[in-house]
This record gives sequence, structure tokens and C-alpha cells, in this order.
Amino acid sequence: MEPQAEQQSDDAIFDEATLLVVLENQLADNHPIRVKETLLRLSLTGHVREEAMSLMACALAAEILAMEQESRSFDETHYGALLASLPEMPWAEE
Repeated sequence: MEPQAEQQSDDAIFDEATLLVVLENQLADNHPIRVKETLLRLSLTGHVREEAMSLMACALAAEILAMEQESRSFDETHYGALLASLPEMPWAEE
């Protein structure tokens, strides 16, 4: 029964609402700065805030997944590169 509890925990990490809370916290903390820059860039290129935040949540989820797969800590440089690639998501094609 324990593996199922672990699966539910992993699903909670990738829940869009949870990811959006993390992004809002990053915006409020102004760290990493790339988050605010990405929101501004996406907004200036025609994405409404909700859409931009959903795209950014995909980048955050990709960073969390990479952390899990590579057994590593948060990599701000990698996360920044994921954000910089938006609205394209080349990691989704891998």
C-alpha cells in the first residue's frame, strides 16, 4: 500500500495548482529572477497571464522531473534554460 501513497505524493507535485503556487511564490520572492522575466516576455508576446503561468508550470514540472530522474538538487541554470525556451517545449519531445 505504501507505493500507492508515494505515487499520490508524486502526482501532487505535478498538480498544476501546486506548480502555480510555487510560481507565485517565486514571483513574490523575485527569485529566480528568470521567472519574472519569463512572465514579462510571454506577456509582451501576446500570452495572457493564465496561459503564461501554465507554460511556466510546464517548465517547473520538467525541472522537478529532471531532479527526480537524475537524483540531483534544483538547478537554477537548467530551470532558467527551460523557461527561456518557452513557449516552445523541446523537452516534451524527448
